[in-house]
Amino acid sequence: MFCSVCLSTSQTPAWATMLSSGDFASASWELVVRVDHPNEEEQKDVTLRVSGDLHVGGVMLKLVEQINLPQDWSDFALWWEQKRCWLLKTHWTLDKCGVQADAKLLFTPQHKTLRLRLPNMKTVRLRVSFSAVVFRAVSDICRTLNIRRSEELSLLKLSGDCFKKKKKKDKSNKESVIEDVLNLESSSTSSGSPVSPGLYSKTMTPTYDPINGTPVSSTMTWFSDSPLTEQNCSILAFSQPPQPPDALTDVYQPRTLLDKAKFNAGWLDSSRSLMEQGIQEDEQLLLRFKYYSFFDLNPKYDAVRINQLYEQARWAVLLEEIDCTEEEMLIFAALQYHISKLSLSAETQDFTSESEVDEVEAALSHLEVTLEGGKAENALEDITDIPKLTDSLKLFRPKKLMLKAFKQYWFVFKDTSIAYFKNKEVEQGEPIEKLNLRGCEVVPDVNVAGRKFGIKLLIPVADGMNEVYLRCDHENQYAQWMAACILASKGKTMADSSYQPEVLNILSFLRMKNRNVSSQATSSVESMDMNPECFVSPRCAKKHKSKQLAARILEAHQNVAQMPLVEAKLRFIQAWQSLPEFGLTYYLVRFKGSKKDDILGVSYNRLIRIDAVTGVPITTWRFTNMKQWNVNWEIRQVAIEFDQNVSIAFTCLSADCKVVHEYIGGYIFLSTRSKDQNETLDEDLFHKLTGGQD
Repeated sequence: MFCSVCLSTSQTPAWATMLSSGDFASASWELVVRVDHPNEEEQKDVTLRVSGDLHVGGVMLKLVEQINLPQDWSDFALWWEQKRCWLLKTHWTLDKCGVQADAKLLFTPQHKTLRLRLPNMKTVRLRVSFSAVVFRAVSDICRTLNIRRSEELSLLKLSGDCFKKKKKKDKSNKESVIEDVLNLESSSTSSGSPVSPGLYSKTMTPTYDPINGTPVSSTMTWFSDSPLTEQNCSILAFSQPPQPPDALTDVYQPRTLLDKAKFNAGWLDSSRSLMEQGIQEDEQLLLRFKYYSFFDLNPKYDAVRINQLYEQARWAVLLEEIDCTEEEMLIFAALQYHISKLSLSAETQDFTSESEVDEVEAALSHLEVTLEGGKAENALEDITDIPKLTDSLKLFRPKKLMLKAFKQYWFVFKDTSIAYFKNKEVEQGEPIEKLNLRGCEVVPDVNVAGRKFGIKLLIPVADGMNEVYLRCDHENQYAQWMAACILASKGKTMADSSYQPEVLNILSFLRMKNRNVSSQATSSVESMDMNPECFVSPRCAKKHKSKQLAARILEAHQNVAQMPLVEAKLRFIQAWQSLPEFGLTYYLVRFKGSKKDDILGVSYNRLIRIDAVTGVPITTWRFTNMKQWNVNWEIRQVAIEFDQNVSIAFTCLSADCKVVHEYIGGYIFLSTRSKDQNETLDEDLFHKLTGGQD
């Protein structure tokens, strides 16, 4: 490998021998490499004599020859400690890499053990690539765990602040959490391994149990490349038993928007490897759904994915990471109780029928849980003009020092706008006002028990937000107008095929909120087999006595008691999505030109500037109006340009600006997905949109 001149000894003068010796000394140097021996606890140093034109692969070959241990070294690579980078381009020379004699190199396996806390709070231990970028590593992890659409998930590292607020309990409690580990170390995740054809093939049809949502025996062979096969591939599709109320106090609860902003600082950079971000072997990270844009949720293929999504939603409600009313909390409690009962029932777990699966699918066809609205199979046909809604509604505009008084008007909803008139007779004339709902915030303002069906509209204007309240008379009217408002906010009209499914979803959710007080529910409280405090947040539990809370949960349960398990989980996810704060991730920022800090809310389709003190939205910017965005890495500032010469710039105070930039680019990347394309992802496009030209 070394560069030297070959001369015959008979023609070599003494001075030439001395010169070549000196040249050899100046051209080569000693490089010390620490080696992670797999069977030894301590690392050992190996000294090699190398030259600058030796390539990285040559260094590794010399190392293996000098170590002289018969084993598979194929997973080993060189890690450069000072530069915090992997030397994976084995054809590069040391000179090209910039490696000199002072470099501290580590010869170590690329795949190392990692402990992952899943959304259902269960921990799995598996071998993960510490050299691949996190985006690819998460894809490999999800393939191992049988979770489709890995682009929606990522890894989160909890900061020290998240542990300080926990109550100090005995150490044995913490250890018990770690001990409950599903060990999958025997099979490492590898981007080079063949993809399981069953998970990603559209031509094969797996079969799941209609009640518990787990694959039936004939489908087990689909997961042949996953270590879950050995232990029971459905284990992650089961819901965890309800946690005792005391367990909730052990889990970190972000109380304020600032707490939530600090929590979200821990998302790892998808464009860098675990090792580059300081993650240690056997460290615990959280695997979570990062992007709240759930594409193509399918009960046939997504038993694990749906269950983990349900669990993440369940914990978000229980820990009050997202606000909901007491009425909504009871609906969530009833669904949890129902899901818990079905999951624990041995009779239902042994029952399976392919025809039942088809029936469940038919029942769920309008329940496709995508934030852009599920598209029905039969699109609206023979549309000659865009439908419109007309009806008499009540309107209220908040003003200072004014009571909340609603006034009756005649409303006309067409395209993406609402116009209102003094009465029906003057509909053909000039309206009192026309509200363009494209890009607005639509917030439900509903109390079914109190027969209150309101819609709160936050309409963006140049200097902030216009707040408008509409009040409907009954459920059907509310469902039609609410669905129209939701679609209009996304730039869609009622001619869109997702309008009718949206109306049905809203009506279905309202029916779940109906409280049917019956003697049967009251009498069964005494013999009930649950602890009601397990299904509601601690704050809600404190407001009611146990028997009173149990009775109210049973009342709500009557509306969902006939649901199969998978449908109940999807209903829970749907109810979670209907909450006003759903899908918002918060960061503390300072906008350019501002003298105070604000909260930036990042959602799947918009950015929201929120007052850090009051929590009130100030301005909304839609991604659809975005022209370009970039990062000034010198001052760590994100700058975004929108249509109509609107531009904003901010620095992030609660996290690195790359974290926020990746969120924005990630959502734009997810919006490019379509059912027509194959399952493979354009990873280069993801890094282009999220990298910020770093």
